Amino acid sequence: MIFPLRLFCAVAGFIFVDGGGVNIPSTLDGPFKPVTVPFDESLRGNAVDLPDSDPRVKRRVKGFEPEQISISLSAHYDSVWISWITGESQIGYNIKPLDPKTVASVVRYGKIRQPLTHEATGNSLVYNQLYPFEGLQNYTSGIIHHVRLTGLNPNTLYYYRCGDPSRQAWSKVDSFKTMPVSGPRNYPDRIAVVGDLGLTYNTTTTISHLISNKPDLVLLVGDVTYANLYLTNGTGSDCYSCSFPQSPIHETYQPRWDYWGRFMQNIVSKVPIMVVEGNHEIEEQARGETFAAYSSRFAFPSEESGSSSKFYYSFDAGGIHFIMLGAYIAYNKSGDQYKWLERDLANVDRSKTPWLVATWHPPWYSSYKAHYREVECMRVAMEELLYSYGVDIVFNGHVHAYERSNRVYNYTLDPCGPVYITVGDGGNREKMAINYADAPGQCPEPSTTPDKYMGGFCATNFTSGPAAGKFCWDQQPEYSALRESSFGHGILEVKNETWALWTWYRNQDSYSKVGDQIYIVRQPTKCPVHRQRTACWFAAS
Repeated sequence: MIFPLRLFCAVAGFIFVDGGGVNIPSTLDGPFKPVTVPFDESLRGNAVDLPDSDPRVKRRVKGFEPEQISISLSAHYDSVWISWITGESQIGYNIKPLDPKTVASVVRYGKIRQPLTHEATGNSLVYNQLYPFEGLQNYTSGIIHHVRLTGLNPNTLYYYRCGDPSRQAWSKVDSFKTMPVSGPRNYPDRIAVVGDLGLTYNTTTTISHLISNKPDLVLLVGDVTYANLYLTNGTGSDCYSCSFPQSPIHETYQPRWDYWGRFMQNIVSKVPIMVVEGNHEIEEQARGETFAAYSSRFAFPSEESGSSSKFYYSFDAGGIHFIMLGAYIAYNKSGDQYKWLERDLANVDRSKTPWLVATWHPPWYSSYKAHYREVECMRVAMEELLYSYGVDIVFNGHVHAYERSNRVYNYTLDPCGPVYITVGDGGNREKMAINYADAPGQCPEPSTTPDKYMGGFCATNFTSGPAAGKFCWDQQPEYSALRESSFGHGILEVKNETWALWTWYRNQDSYSKVGDQIYIVRQPTKCPVHRQRTACWFAAS
């Protein structure tokens, strides 16, 4: 791949220089001495949700015209999913679900705006969020449509409209671009990565900055709307358990999902979005049902990628193979997800998709007190498998801050381990994480760390390294290269089969100012796929 003119590549030293003459470090320069960017107290403030009166979240269509339109990828470049909602949702004590059979699911599309010569049909559904307690309101969604388009050409602009021709209920004509064909020189230009969005005024800044970077794909690493910070009567709080301790069940206000879909349509009706579930999507209701909104509103390439679940799947975007894993369902070695992961990894052809990127919601490597070592059982179960197949980058959310790791495996610096990047700083109303587990008096009691929903306890004291005999480090861990408590988003630009540029942008900065930037460099000759443990780095001094 030819690098842009604004970059200079000195082949001998592998030093990249941007147009301003600033050296951009690479992982070849690591491991890096841990850095903590001081917290700006002025940013802590209240994160305020957009109200239902905001015009960006109000329903603007009539009758059964489509709204909340979004695009998601299938497993390969030649197919995408178009999703939308028709009809009005209902919330109250006497709701009557709409009949999905009364509205058709049709997409017309083509390579020119008019005429749209191809047509595809799909399926539709409604979901309910029901609470069997007096005084709690129930919810039923509009009709949710999912249509898969197939036989598409790679790296091609397509125009489309969706709706029901029998009702003359169509969306306006919009467009999307397919992914490049898989290959070592073919990559989408920019991939946006964001987590823990919610729908606050901070969120609007995040998305505005994200759109300005013109991504070809958006990864949302869990925690979408934060509808579960609300009671069914629409009363919300920054801390649900603090404000509503007497609630008979953890309630949600499902219209927040509709608000979020309307607000996000401006970008996700043009740019594919791929989502993995977070803890705020659990949303327990009657009969113990969970994840109803998440499972119903998004289309997932589960079947296309050999998965039997909407909670884990994979897809290709040019020369990148993405693996989306579920932290809130079984991940043990005897479970379906682990067995699927083994098959999926074994089938990856690194000559076609050299880059292997994994994503799930709660991070394995975070030095913040919030959610510290919360998902240790998942790490114990899956880390060796991911390492053995040479996963290059891992994206997580959950912790409401930014943190980038050195290459690490089993808490030890390792030149062949993945780079772990936490981007749980999308802007939600729970505010930012600002306390570190290594700060005096901040190390959590081990028994309090497991997520109750996930169960299990695997986080024991470290047995070796600088923190041997302790549950927490007494300084910023050597695996943590950089951490900062600021809202923002990231952009991944894969340049070729071994070099990728990662950039993190902070909300408080201008659109173009960089908060963190590094080239992540693969070393396939040093780190062969399906390997055993390599010799480790020494810690940075």
